[in-house]
Amino acid sequence: MEELKSKIREIPNWPKTGVNFKDITTLLEDGNYFKKVVDLLSEPLMGRGIGKVVGIDARGFLAAAPVAYRIGAGLSIVRKKGKLPFKTIGQSYTLEYASNTIEMHRDTILPGEKVALIDDLIATGGTALAACDLIEKLGGAIAAAGFIVDLPFLGGSQKLKDRGYQVRSLVVYDQE
Repeated sequence: MEELKSKIREIPNWPKTGVNFKDITTLLEDGNYFKKVVDLLSEPLMGRGIGKVVGIDARGFLAAAPVAYRIGAGLSIVRKKGKLPFKTIGQSYTLEYASNTIEMHRDTILPGEKVALIDDLIATGGTALAACDLIEKLGGAIAAAGFIVDLPFLGGSQKLKDRGYQVRSLVVYDQE
């Protein structure tokens, strides 16, 4: 949606040369647009029996929490390794310029529970796919994945679709 895109600040060459960072904070700072983002991410999830919304560390929490509230679901979080206090399950993944490990609490998803994954942005898909792996290892069923921003030229959203996940993004950038 061009209206939402106009509220996203782009920062060239950050965090490294050649990357055009999409800063959603300017979108979320506007109460009307923040509400619109939450409503647009929530609407396709209403009435689908989703028990948990999973947010990815850290900007994904900003959208996942109000979406969970709006659809009447619980909130589960995916964090970087070593940030959660209880027993965890982890998944390593590789990005285009780094590797990382994310974790979830072992008891955060119930076997058979329908889950929606929410994050601020999908790029190469490494983090989102790792989060999906964690959800499925815990027995969750991924009903949908939603993102504020999609960079489809990096292939992440297609990787999720290739796994059979329903993917929705509000703003699409066709190039860096």
